[in-house]
Amino acid sequence: MHEIKIAEELSVIVLDKAREARLSAVERVNVSFGQLVQIVPDIFEFAFREAVRDTIAAEAALTIEIIPLEMRCLSCGEEYKPAENLSSCRACGSLEITVEHGKELFIKSIEGE
Repeated sequence: MHEIKIAEELSVIVLDKAREARLSAVERVNVSFGQLVQIVPDIFEFAFREAVRDTIAAEAALTIEIIPLEMRCLSCGEEYKPAENLSSCRACGSLEITVEHGKELFIKSIEGE
């Protein structure tokens, strides 16, 4: 359940940034996770709620975006969203592929007053 550790770390960032911006309340937190992070949104939300309990972010709405996996072939340049096979290019079969999107983990925005 890596969601707990991620929620704890992101809550520290949210609260630090809120303090820096002199917010009295955090109203919304928008986060993005790449598909490969394999976050379970309900577990993450529960863990985040626990991490920000009794803080200025306790009542913040939480929006979670899952960024789909996108691959690029280093041989032919094909960019694609794999259905299942992550080990070879679907266009040319090359094993020289890279992840373009799907490993992200970041806070998109923090809204408050």
